[in-house]
Amino acid sequence: MNTLYRKLGQPIYKTFNAQFFLNRSSAYKSAVALENLYPNSSLKLSTPSKPFQSENEKFNGFIPIEKLDITYSKSSGPGGQNVNKVNTKVDVRFHLQSAEWLSDEIKLKLSEILSEKITKDGYLIFRSDLTRSQQLNLADCLEKIRGCIRRSLVEISEPSPETQERIRRRLERAARERLLIKREKSQIKRDRQVPDVVL
Repeated sequence: MNTLYRKLGQPIYKTFNAQFFLNRSSAYKSAVALENLYPNSSLKLSTPSKPFQSENEKFNGFIPIEKLDITYSKSSGPGGQNVNKVNTKVDVRFHLQSAEWLSDEIKLKLSEILSEKITKDGYLIFRSDLTRSQQLNLADCLEKIRGCIRRSLVEISEPSPETQERIRRRLERAARERLLIKREKSQIKRDRQVPDVVL
């Protein structure tokens, strides 16, 4: 590594050992450096592998990103000039019936619950422009997909006849009270009126 020095107006070339600089730059490590926080980690980014799914578990939260059609576009709303420069809005879509990472039961329930989100071609679309970051918006879309799948798996239990009767009585009592309050207000307004004087 050659560095130019000027000494008494004359250029002098001096060669330094590159290993000296490498050792010197890596000698100091902050207390919050990744090597100190995660000493046994390789610190390399990797795609997480699919978690183990038991037979009685219908959905474990894993969504294969390579099976999704992800597009980015310019986001609307406030954000300054950066809005016009960066494509941060995320559209995630996948064909519901041909998604082999979902079971047939989940596909059927999703088609019932999210019928307004499914296009004519059978694609299910999720959008997010919550933040000004592509990755955070993509994570938000994936979380929306997980939430919809988990909501579809919740079994809605029918209320017992006793509970239905209790709800019916409560609604009737609320309707009677509402009509009573309405009559009282109507009577108050009638009392405020000037009586007609007949001569």
